[in-house]
Amino acid sequence: MEVFEQGIGKIFTDPDADNARAHFKTKSRAMTNKLMSLKEAIAKFVKDGEYLAIGGFGANRTPIAACHEIVRQKKKNMAFAGHTSTHDFQILAAGKVFNKCDIAYIVGLEARGLSPNARRYMESGEVEVSEWTNYSLSARLKAAAMGISFVPIRNVMGTDTFKFSGAKRIKCPFTGQFYAAMPALWPDVSVIHVHEADVYGNSRIRDITVSDWDLARASKHLIITCERLVSNEEIRRTPYETQIPFFCVDAVCEVPYGAYPGVMAYEYFSDEEHLREWLKVEENPEEFKKFLDRNIFNCKDHMDYINLHGGTEKMMMLRRKEFMLNTDKK
Repeated sequence: MEVFEQGIGKIFTDPDADNARAHFKTKSRAMTNKLMSLKEAIAKFVKDGEYLAIGGFGANRTPIAACHEIVRQKKKNMAFAGHTSTHDFQILAAGKVFNKCDIAYIVGLEARGLSPNARRYMESGEVEVSEWTNYSLSARLKAAAMGISFVPIRNVMGTDTFKFSGAKRIKCPFTGQFYAAMPALWPDVSVIHVHEADVYGNSRIRDITVSDWDLARASKHLIITCERLVSNEEIRRTPYETQIPFFCVDAVCEVPYGAYPGVMAYEYFSDEEHLREWLKVEENPEEFKKFLDRNIFNCKDHMDYINLHGGTEKMMMLRRKEFMLNTDKK
């Protein structure tokens, strides 16, 4: 197929569908017990130098406990999918986990403001970047989930985003119309936080999913963190509620409040006070180092971190707030 124009950005993963297929052929599809601790799962599946993706959307249902553990274990030199990435990006940038980044939405915490430390890191010259849109990265994951090397889309052409991406402008062989070809993205490892899962990895999500359906199927290794474990019998009662099937999953970790301080729909609201604390303390690099020691490196796990910020009492308050907000909508 003739290429009429292409961006100057790099593609940090191999878009070859046959190479991806060769990997997935070796992946077990047995329905086995995959339950393990988060510490064990990160140590086993998150490797220096590989490509990492994170599920959720903005500060919604983001696997923050896993992001802390990745930083705590000092993973380095990874590539990262900055796809609707807010507090997770802030955390991973603080740990300098990645040195390559596919950019769609980063540095900003939406209406909360910009992360001073993440901005410093991205302006430091230490990170190699390629630019995309949110939809572009979704399309790249869709291509991978479909098992093909690219998908054609009808946006970004004629923009600087296209110029600094790794996309190519091609002509449709049927109509002669132009499309932007988005290369497939197969992350080496991804983490998705869900509401419920069984020990095999069958997972339920009760709010917005964005690209997590495709991310689960595109990922070479997938860690599921869940608010609570449920039995396989419970999963089988309503099989239509299972968005992520067991054969996509490599590890299941029960992590209550695993999205804190972000929001988990129908479970707990975000801790806006603590998120503001993150943004404020980042203004002073020396104070921020102390903050990271206190909140990540000196915490043995996510519950330790939550206990630093009000523990069960705080979580019950955030749960009531989420309940009242959802009640008001009705």
